[in-house]
Amino acid sequence: MKTSAGIAVVCLCFLSATPTPAQDNKPTFTTFEVPGSGTGAYQGTLAERINTSGVLAGRYVDASNVSHGFVRAANGTITKFNAPGAGTGADQGTFAYGINTAGAITGYYFDASNVYHGFLRTASGAITTIDVPGAGTGAYQGTVAYGVDTAGTVAGYYFGPSAVWVGFVRTLGGAITTFAAPGAKEGTFAYSINSGGAITGVCYNATDASQGFVRAADATITTFDAVGAGTGAGQGTIGDSINTAGTITGYYLDASNAWHGFVRAANGTITTFNASGAGTGASQGTIGEGINTSGVVTGYYGDASSVYHGFVRAANGTIGTFEAPGAGTGAYQGTLSGGINDAGDIGGLYIDASNVYHGFLRTP
Repeated sequence: MKTSAGIAVVCLCFLSATPTPAQDNKPTFTTFEVPGSGTGAYQGTLAERINTSGVLAGRYVDASNVSHGFVRAANGTITKFNAPGAGTGADQGTFAYGINTAGAITGYYFDASNVYHGFLRTASGAITTIDVPGAGTGAYQGTVAYGVDTAGTVAGYYFGPSAVWVGFVRTLGGAITTFAAPGAKEGTFAYSINSGGAITGVCYNATDASQGFVRAADATITTFDAVGAGTGAGQGTIGDSINTAGTITGYYLDASNAWHGFVRAANGTITTFNASGAGTGASQGTIGEGINTSGVVTGYYGDASSVYHGFVRAANGTIGTFEAPGAGTGAYQGTLSGGINDAGDIGGLYIDASNVYHGFLRTP
């Protein structure tokens, strides 16, 4: 269903910290707040993904705990937007996630009845709502859009007629194909799509353990497990991001519920990795979030005190870690890196000592 462009407000970025000077090949950090972001705990600005031009997409949470989308141009200009029909109650609103090279953004919104609806927003601001035919219409059901490729094809998942989540792919023209990974019993969730139309994500079996999957452009689906992945409920392998070469990054949970990162080459070879300093307890460890064309991975890790730190892993396996200025040092605070482009620019968020979210851009 085609909708109007929704509410859009353009404003200049307000920096919460002066950019760190680039000296001795040190990276530059620019932290930012979307005007209107709340300043209470678990409110603020969350940058999610970055495109080849350095444009960031994400969301911000206001003082009423309502989410709104934003896009931050490379020059720092921020445009705020709400998907038409987005709810205005606490924990409702617009959740922007994926962005392509042209600046098209995809994501989802909660309506006033807490039903999910996907959306695609063009670089000019026009928003199209995405509802997969047959998607559930009850609370916490509906359609979720996550990834968008260079052609405007969207990947995501919806709550299907059989009361399980099912993957979908939608062309720019609106044609929708649904799919389920082989062996999936509890749902198929598509997270990322590359320029060739290959999709990665996660599926869950009857015991609620996860497997990663890759769906090729010809619709062939291959599931995979990282060595060391646990097989219990809530454990297993999750594909998070796929680059143009078909290389996937993500993470797996072991039998102790600790996280470990991985890179899966297009030929199926999986290399696991852990950032130095990563904890080994439950909900600690290393998570791969974004991968660029060169195979450089970014993400974050939780240390033994459950503090988060960003990392960047070169294609040769070398891992460097970093902290955003102002990041908190308490449990479940710190730096969470989300996406990386071909120039090595990284976007993400940090959580300060008061548990407030702030966006950041890290440039080499």
